Amino acid sequence: MHSRGTAPDDAGVQTAGLVVALLPVAGLSLWALARLRQRRGFGTPAERVTFETLHTASLAAPPLRVGLTVSSATKSARYLRTLLGTGAVVLTDTENLLVWEGPGDHHADQLFAAAARPLDVGRPVVVRVDELLCSDPNCPVRGAVVVPVAVDDRIVGTLAAITSTEPGPGLVRAALETARWVSTQLELADLDQSRDRVARAEVRALRAQISPHFIYNALTTIASFVRTDPEQARDLLLEFAEFTRYSFRSHGEFTTLAEELRSIDRYLTLERARFGGRLQVRLQIAPEVLPVVVPFLALQPLVENAVRHGLTGKVGCGTVSIVAEDAGTECRISVEDDGVGMDPDTVRTRSETGGNIGLGNVDDRLRSVFGDDFGLVVETAPGAGTKVSMRIPKFHAGVRAS
Repeated sequence: MHSRGTAPDDAGVQTAGLVVALLPVAGLSLWALARLRQRRGFGTPAERVTFETLHTASLAAPPLRVGLTVSSATKSARYLRTLLGTGAVVLTDTENLLVWEGPGDHHADQLFAAAARPLDVGRPVVVRVDELLCSDPNCPVRGAVVVPVAVDDRIVGTLAAITSTEPGPGLVRAALETARWVSTQLELADLDQSRDRVARAEVRALRAQISPHFIYNALTTIASFVRTDPEQARDLLLEFAEFTRYSFRSHGEFTTLAEELRSIDRYLTLERARFGGRLQVRLQIAPEVLPVVVPFLALQPLVENAVRHGLTGKVGCGTVSIVAEDAGTECRISVEDDGVGMDPDTVRTRSETGGNIGLGNVDDRLRSVFGDDFGLVVETAPGAGTKVSMRIPKFHAGVRAS
């Protein structure tokens, strides 16, 4: 979150942000090879094998990106079997055999027992034919390599490459590399899930910041109109119900700017009923940016702060301005008040120490979703009001309204 004064030479202060950029290397390599093929075809068998391997890996990855489950293991196992070039592939978690892809599943109990050793010691185990105790002379299972699968140094399961010949060093190396690749996909899945948990926690924190005083004052205001203007009391009660319904909805990390602005309009309707002519609101919204997807409750804390700072300590009426402009590939949004303002150093200190949870929360979420270049910018100075701005990309991978 940047804070700066109104003077041109004031220094901006940026809080620390964290951006995790995960590049799907296999996908990029596959694209590059596809372009090569389009230009001149594959010149060598090695190029063709490389392309086919990357293509198979790209098909195995999506199921694993949701974690290690029966469903994800079943969907990815046939591609892993192709990658390894073995008769069968087995995936387990720490408690169950999830899938046996290929012939020879009558050895499932023996292989799951063999998986206990890699789970315990964290090292691969070679299972030879004399350990399988099979009376079928035509059995397709003559050995296996069982390798642990780990996420952040925590073993979560095993990968077993089943072979119809004596397992050798080449198969051990292939199984190890494939297990490492599976581990990477599961780590990405774990990271995605952690990100979702953090996002939900941040939204819960924002909901907790919806001032109890606002709720109390809104209900008090509604009650005051019950006798003098029952129709307005009814309308305000409906606005309050819709505002709380939206603010406490249980699904969705993102929403559209139009939905966010509708909720803010309800909030401002309640506040204007309370403050009367002391609160003025100016809206300047470009219609073409209304479908832009924004983080849920990204604007509400900004507007609440503007109302609070625009009226508290200010003589007479205060004005809150909300502007959303089309800027090519971006949408630029600002919330401004003409209140008493504050020292930019105070804004910086509060953001660094967590004193302003609402603005800090929004700043963190913008950076985590869109990157460090998309944090909040705060412009303020004593006696000059406060303006908080943000930039939102119109399109961003993985961002869509719920």
